[in-house]
Amino acid sequence: MMPDWVFDDADRAFMAGALAEARKAGERGEVPVGALLVSGGRIVARAGNRRRAEHDPAGHAEIRVLGEAGRALGDWRLEGCTLYVTLEPCPMCTAACRQARLDLVIWGTPDPVMGACGTVVDLAEDPRLGPPLAARGGLMAGEAATLLTAFFRQRRQRG
Repeated sequence: MMPDWVFDDADRAFMAGALAEARKAGERGEVPVGALLVSGGRIVARAGNRRRAEHDPAGHAEIRVLGEAGRALGDWRLEGCTLYVTLEPCPMCTAACRQARLDLVIWGTPDPVMGACGTVVDLAEDPRLGPPLAARGGLMAGEAATLLTAFFRQRRQRG
């Protein structure tokens, strides 16, 4: 994870937007993960998890936002774009980000189970997979972790 000074006010504003998407996902009963895709300082797409609602194992916020951005920009290549996501991407999402040719992924809280940008494995930097994916973690990690912790606490209480 990176120290807070690495991030600027624009990064914080975009991550706040991703956190808003995460809150919406949580309100729908989804794991509260949200994502924004930004190009040239403007939001191109936003999404939250929808695995349960769409019965889609690939319904992660990152996958959904990449698809929406590709349609909005008219290309699957998302060069020049930055992804803001509240939870460190899993292997599936990290691979999709590499395939999309993103410039940068900025994530919130680490994922100690599936984190693929350095916490469990580092698929973002693995040279066997082609050019590396730049990734920075730790932006507003506390807020993102609080959303996830509260969600899973409530789920356990409901049994």
